[in-house]
Amino acid sequence: MLKYSLRENPLTPDPDDRMAQVQDVRSYTQEEIIDLMMKRGTTLTKADVGAVLQVYSEVVSELTADGSAVNTPLFNTSFSVGGVFNGMSDTFDKARHTVSLNVNVGTALRDAAKSVRTEKVEGNSTDPYITEVSDVVSGSINSTLTAGGILTLLGARLKFDASDETQGVFLVPESGEAVHCTVVAENKPARIMVMIPQEIAAGAYYVELRSRFMGNSQAGKTLKTGRFARLLGVSAQS
Repeated sequence: MLKYSLRENPLTPDPDDRMAQVQDVRSYTQEEIIDLMMKRGTTLTKADVGAVLQVYSEVVSELTADGSAVNTPLFNTSFSVGGVFNGMSDTFDKARHTVSLNVNVGTALRDAAKSVRTEKVEGNSTDPYITEVSDVVSGSINSTLTAGGILTLLGARLKFDASDETQGVFLVPESGEAVHCTVVAENKPARIMVMIPQEIAAGAYYVELRSRFMGNSQAGKTLKTGRFARLLGVSAQS
Protein backbone atom coordinates (compact mmCIF):
# COMPACT_ATOMS: atom_id res chain seq x y z
CA MET A 1 0.00 0.00 0.00
CA LEU A 2 1.45 3.36 -1.04
CA LYS A 3 0.61 6.04 1.52
CA TYR A 4 0.37 9.69 0.56
CA SER A 5 -0.66 12.99 2.10
CA LEU A 6 -1.72 16.28 0.52
CA ARG A 7 0.21 19.53 0.92
CA GLU A 8 0.12 23.04 -0.54
CA ASN A 9 0.95 23.31 -4.24
CA PRO A 10 3.25 26.30 -4.91
CA LEU A 11 3.25 25.68 -8.68
CA THR A 12 -0.32 26.81 -9.33
CA PRO A 13 -1.98 30.19 -8.66
CA ASP A 14 -5.01 28.70 -6.88
CA PRO A 15 -4.35 28.73 -3.08
CA ASP A 16 -6.71 25.78 -2.63
CA ASP A 17 -4.74 23.50 -4.97
CA ARG A 18 -2.90 20.65 -3.32
CA MET A 19 -0.23 18.16 -4.38
CA ALA A 20 0.47 14.64 -3.13
CA GLN A 21 3.54 13.67 -1.12
CA VAL A 22 4.45 10.02 -0.56
CA GLN A 23 4.74 9.01 3.10
CA ASP A 24 6.47 6.19 5.01
CA VAL A 25 7.84 4.20 2.07
CA ARG A 26 9.35 0.87 3.17
CA SER A 27 12.86 0.38 1.77
CA TYR A 28 14.36 -3.09 1.23
CA THR A 29 18.06 -3.98 1.17
CA GLN A 30 19.48 -6.65 -1.12
CA GLU A 31 19.84 -8.96 1.89
CA GLU A 32 16.14 -8.58 2.70
CA ILE A 33 15.19 -9.22 -0.93
CA ILE A 34 17.24 -12.42 -0.88
CA ASP A 35 15.35 -13.52 2.26
CA LEU A 36 12.04 -12.94 0.46
CA MET A 37 13.30 -14.91 -2.55
CA MET A 38 14.19 -17.86 -0.32
CA LYS A 39 10.64 -17.93 1.09
CA ARG A 40 9.30 -18.65 -2.41
CA GLY A 41 11.10 -21.97 -2.48
CA THR A 42 14.25 -22.71 -4.50
CA THR A 43 16.90 -25.40 -4.81
CA LEU A 44 19.55 -22.69 -4.44
CA THR A 45 20.94 -21.79 -1.06
CA LYS A 46 20.89 -18.25 0.30
CA ALA A 47 24.64 -18.06 -0.34
CA ASP A 48 24.09 -19.16 -3.97
CA VAL A 49 21.50 -16.45 -4.55
CA GLY A 50 23.72 -13.84 -2.93
CA ALA A 51 26.66 -14.88 -5.12
CA VAL A 52 24.56 -14.72 -8.31
CA LEU A 53 23.31 -11.22 -7.45
CA GLN A 54 26.86 -10.12 -6.64
CA VAL A 55 28.15 -11.33 -10.02
CA TYR A 56 25.15 -9.71 -11.74
CA SER A 57 25.94 -6.40 -10.02
CA GLU A 58 29.62 -6.63 -10.99
CA VAL A 59 28.87 -7.37 -14.65
CA VAL A 60 26.33 -4.53 -14.94
CA SER A 61 28.82 -2.16 -13.27
CA GLU A 62 31.61 -3.22 -15.66
CA LEU A 63 29.36 -2.70 -18.69
CA THR A 64 28.40 0.74 -17.39
CA ALA A 65 32.02 1.69 -16.73
CA ASP A 66 32.76 0.69 -20.33
CA GLY A 67 30.15 3.16 -21.58
CA SER A 68 27.55 0.55 -22.51
CA ALA A 69 23.80 0.81 -21.98
CA VAL A 70 21.94 -1.89 -20.05
CA ASN A 71 18.36 -2.88 -20.85
CA THR A 72 16.58 -5.31 -18.54
CA PRO A 73 12.96 -5.91 -17.47
CA LEU A 74 13.73 -3.91 -14.30
CA PHE A 75 15.60 -0.91 -15.67
CA ASN A 76 17.14 0.71 -18.74
CA THR A 77 20.22 2.91 -18.73
CA SER A 78 21.65 5.56 -21.03
CA PHE A 79 24.31 8.27 -20.86
CA SER A 80 24.40 12.02 -21.42
CA VAL A 81 27.35 14.41 -21.46
CA GLY A 82 27.00 17.87 -19.90
CA GLY A 83 29.06 21.03 -20.31
CA VAL A 84 30.08 23.35 -23.12
CA PHE A 85 32.63 22.31 -25.75
CA ASN A 86 34.75 25.06 -27.30
CA GLY A 87 34.49 24.22 -30.98
CA MET A 88 34.62 20.96 -32.90
CA SER A 89 38.23 20.22 -31.91
CA ASP A 90 37.53 20.38 -28.16
CA THR A 91 37.52 17.12 -26.18
CA PHE A 92 36.06 15.94 -22.90
CA ASP A 93 37.59 17.60 -19.84
CA LYS A 94 36.56 16.41 -16.36
CA ALA A 95 37.04 19.95 -15.04
CA ARG A 96 34.44 21.32 -17.49
CA HIS A 97 32.29 18.39 -18.48
CA THR A 98 30.28 15.69 -16.75
CA VAL A 99 28.98 12.24 -17.66
CA SER A 100 25.51 11.52 -16.28
CA LEU A 101 23.98 8.06 -16.04
CA ASN A 102 20.26 8.09 -16.80
CA VAL A 103 18.15 5.25 -15.40
CA ASN A 104 14.55 4.56 -16.46
CA VAL A 105 12.20 1.84 -15.29
CA GLY A 106 11.88 -1.29 -17.38
CA THR A 107 8.71 -3.04 -18.48
CA ALA A 108 8.44 -5.27 -15.40
CA LEU A 109 8.59 -2.38 -12.92
CA ARG A 110 6.39 -0.22 -15.11
CA ASP A 111 3.69 -2.90 -15.10
CA ALA A 112 4.09 -3.41 -11.34
CA ALA A 113 3.62 0.32 -10.70
CA LYS A 114 0.24 0.17 -12.44
CA SER A 115 -0.95 -2.25 -9.75
CA VAL A 116 0.02 -0.12 -6.74
CA ARG A 117 -2.83 0.52 -4.29
CA THR A 118 -2.88 3.88 -2.51
CA GLU A 119 -4.02 5.13 0.88
CA LYS A 120 -4.49 8.77 1.88
CA VAL A 121 -3.00 9.69 5.27
CA GLU A 122 -2.50 12.89 7.24
CA GLY A 123 0.83 14.62 6.78
CA ASN A 124 2.37 16.92 9.38
CA SER A 125 5.87 17.60 8.07
CA THR A 126 7.28 21.11 8.48
CA ASP A 127 10.47 20.37 6.56
CA PRO A 128 11.42 22.40 3.48
CA TYR A 129 10.12 20.79 0.30
CA ILE A 130 11.73 21.35 -3.12
CA THR A 131 9.56 20.70 -6.18
CA GLU A 132 11.76 22.15 -8.94
CA VAL A 133 15.40 23.13 -9.50
CA SER A 134 16.24 25.33 -12.50
CA ASP A 135 19.46 26.78 -13.88
CA VAL A 136 19.16 30.31 -15.29
CA VAL A 137 22.32 30.07 -17.43
CA SER A 138 21.42 26.89 -19.33
CA GLY A 139 17.66 27.09 -18.89
CA SER A 140 17.61 23.45 -17.78
CA ILE A 141 15.09 22.20 -15.23
CA ASN A 142 15.87 19.37 -12.81
CA SER A 143 18.91 18.45 -14.89
CA THR A 144 22.18 20.41 -14.95
CA LEU A 145 23.58 23.42 -13.09
CA THR A 146 26.27 25.93 -14.05
CA ALA A 147 29.12 27.09 -11.80
CA GLY A 148 28.82 30.84 -11.23
CA GLY A 149 25.21 30.82 -12.46
CA ILE A 150 21.89 31.43 -10.76
CA LEU A 151 20.02 28.53 -9.20
CA THR A 152 16.25 28.82 -8.66
CA LEU A 153 14.29 26.60 -6.27
CA LEU A 154 10.50 26.26 -6.16
CA GLY A 155 8.67 24.51 -3.36
CA ALA A 156 7.24 25.08 0.09
CA ARG A 157 8.72 26.28 3.41
CA LEU A 158 11.97 27.29 1.67
CA LYS A 159 12.61 30.61 3.45
CA PHE A 160 15.72 30.70 5.65
CA ASP A 161 17.81 33.10 7.70
CA ALA A 162 20.64 34.15 5.37
CA SER A 163 22.66 35.53 8.32
CA ASP A 164 22.94 32.01 9.79
CA GLU A 165 25.72 30.09 8.02
CA THR A 166 24.07 26.75 8.87
CA GLN A 167 21.00 27.70 6.82
CA GLY A 168 20.52 28.21 3.10
CA VAL A 169 21.09 26.31 -0.15
CA PHE A 170 23.81 23.67 -0.16
CA LEU A 171 25.12 21.55 -3.03
CA VAL A 172 26.03 18.15 -1.60
CA PRO A 173 28.31 15.75 -3.55
CA GLU A 174 27.96 11.99 -3.15
CA SER A 175 31.21 12.13 -1.19
CA GLY A 176 33.00 15.14 0.28
CA GLU A 177 31.92 18.40 1.86
CA ALA A 178 28.78 20.35 0.94
CA VAL A 179 29.14 23.65 -0.93
CA HIS A 180 27.19 26.58 0.57
CA CYS A 181 25.60 29.03 -1.91
CA THR A 182 26.03 32.19 0.16
CA VAL A 183 24.97 34.83 -2.40
CA VAL A 184 21.18 35.10 -2.11
CA ALA A 185 19.10 36.98 -4.69
CA GLU A 186 15.63 35.98 -3.49
CA ASN A 187 14.48 34.37 -0.25
CA LYS A 188 10.78 33.53 -0.11
CA PRO A 189 8.80 30.57 1.26
CA ALA A 190 7.96 29.25 -2.21
CA ARG A 191 10.90 30.57 -4.26
CA ILE A 192 14.64 30.85 -3.65
CA MET A 193 17.31 32.29 -5.97
CA VAL A 194 21.01 31.92 -5.16
CA MET A 195 24.32 32.07 -7.00
CA ILE A 196 26.30 28.86 -7.45
CA PRO A 197 29.94 29.48 -6.40
CA GLN A 198 32.20 29.95 -9.42
CA GLU A 199 34.92 27.75 -7.90
CA ILE A 200 32.71 24.68 -7.37
CA ALA A 201 34.17 21.51 -8.90
CA ALA A 202 32.27 19.94 -11.79
CA GLY A 203 30.43 16.80 -10.80
CA ALA A 204 27.16 15.41 -9.47
CA TYR A 205 25.42 17.08 -6.52
CA TYR A 206 22.22 16.92 -4.50
CA VAL A 207 20.49 20.26 -3.80
CA GLU A 208 19.57 20.81 -0.14
CA LEU A 209 17.63 23.61 1.54
CA ARG A 210 18.41 23.95 5.25
CA SER A 211 16.27 26.18 7.44
CA ARG A 212 15.24 26.68 11.06
CA PHE A 213 11.92 28.25 10.10
CA MET A 214 8.79 26.31 11.01
CA GLY A 215 5.54 26.11 9.07
CA ASN A 216 4.36 29.41 10.59
CA SER A 217 7.58 31.18 9.45
CA GLN A 218 8.74 31.42 13.07
CA ALA A 219 12.34 30.42 13.74
CA GLY A 220 12.86 27.21 15.69
CA LYS A 221 15.88 25.50 17.25
CA THR A 222 15.89 22.48 14.96
CA LEU A 223 17.68 22.69 11.61
CA LYS A 224 15.35 21.17 9.03
CA THR A 225 16.56 19.87 5.67
CA GLY A 226 14.76 19.40 2.39
CA ARG A 227 16.71 17.54 -0.32
CA PHE A 228 15.75 17.42 -4.00
CA ALA A 229 15.58 13.71 -4.81
CA ARG A 230 17.41 13.84 -8.15
CA LEU A 231 21.19 14.01 -8.48
CA LEU A 232 22.14 16.99 -10.69
CA GLY A 233 25.29 17.60 -12.72
CA VAL A 234 27.29 20.81 -12.21
CA SER A 235 29.44 22.08 -15.08
CA ALA A 236 31.78 25.07 -15.43
CA GLN A 237 30.81 28.09 -17.51
CA SER A 238 32.48 28.39 -20.90
